[in-house]
Amino acid sequence: MKIAFYGSSLLSAYWNGAATYYRGMLCELARRGYDVTFYEPDAFDRQQHRDIDPPDWAKVVVYPATEAGLRAVMACAPDADVVVKASGVGVFDDELIEGVMARARPDAVRIFWDVDAPATLAGLRDDPRQPLGRVLPHLDMVLTYGGGPPVVSAYESLGARVCRPIYNALDPSTHHPVATDLRFAGDLNFLANRLPDREERVERFFLQPAARSPQRRFLIGGSGWDDKPMPDNVRRVGHVGTGDHNAFNCSGLAVLNVARDSMADVGFSPATRVFEAAGAGACLITDAWEGIELFLNPGEEVLVARDGRDVAEHLETLSPERARAIGEAARQRILTEHTYARRAAEADTLIREQVAAKRERSVA
Repeated sequence: MKIAFYGSSLLSAYWNGAATYYRGMLCELARRGYDVTFYEPDAFDRQQHRDIDPPDWAKVVVYPATEAGLRAVMACAPDADVVVKASGVGVFDDELIEGVMARARPDAVRIFWDVDAPATLAGLRDDPRQPLGRVLPHLDMVLTYGGGPPVVSAYESLGARVCRPIYNALDPSTHHPVATDLRFAGDLNFLANRLPDREERVERFFLQPAARSPQRRFLIGGSGWDDKPMPDNVRRVGHVGTGDHNAFNCSGLAVLNVARDSMADVGFSPATRVFEAAGAGACLITDAWEGIELFLNPGEEVLVARDGRDVAEHLETLSPERARAIGEAARQRILTEHTYARRAAEADTLIREQVAAKRERSVA
């Protein structure tokens, strides 16, 4: 089956946290026999910050972020058996969701794949007349990379025929243990771009513990932090490409995960960083959110913090030996239960069910 996937970027993780999710999912779907074409706009300097070359398992079409470029890629939708519009493309999102779904063949499976469901749902509740709200009841399926039962219930109440979470996961070929790297040496390493709906939580879970522990070394990676006031024991390293993620995760005593506000409120939304850090065998400290135990066992495979004080206390009591034990336990759990191969099998089953259902309806 041919998939036309309209997303932010497959080639660049620059201001694009969904990149590794797209890569892991679509690579595994390609291994299951899908013919994948990924359409991404030339926007936000992402093409100047590519992390990978076009892979052999997908055709990548980079189009100008113009109305002419938009029309050209929307015209390709009728060629596909499965048409996917992801959330957060960043340019022409409204035009894309209406345009590609209107152009899809009647027998094609039409999917909205939401990589930030809590934020999308908040926008739909504020304005149900927006293009996604109008298109939603006519789609075959909504897939999300997190959110669990609350997100499923919310989408189905807004008219989605089917909503299923396909959670973030690990690609063991790209995220795995490596040797430590002095560039990323620290007691607590944190990697995330600066976003308004996460900044206050970063202050509580990262900067406040740093201020409480001046003898500890804190490292922050990601874009946008250059002008943020920080304690003297915090070192900024800027954008960290995916090729350096393993070294970043393996070179600190522990790695911190901080959810965005909406994802923390809804729960059941582990970020890609959770699986990438665990896959590298890092000792992960995460802010508390509902559903963590579905992915990692608190106290044994992950350390959970309710606030910055908990983060500081975890660091004070964490020996290198215990950190390694927690990281290895997390790695084994993720390898067993949470790989993209398993997630792609779930998505494949859902897609083929929709294909069969559409065929039955056309015969009837």
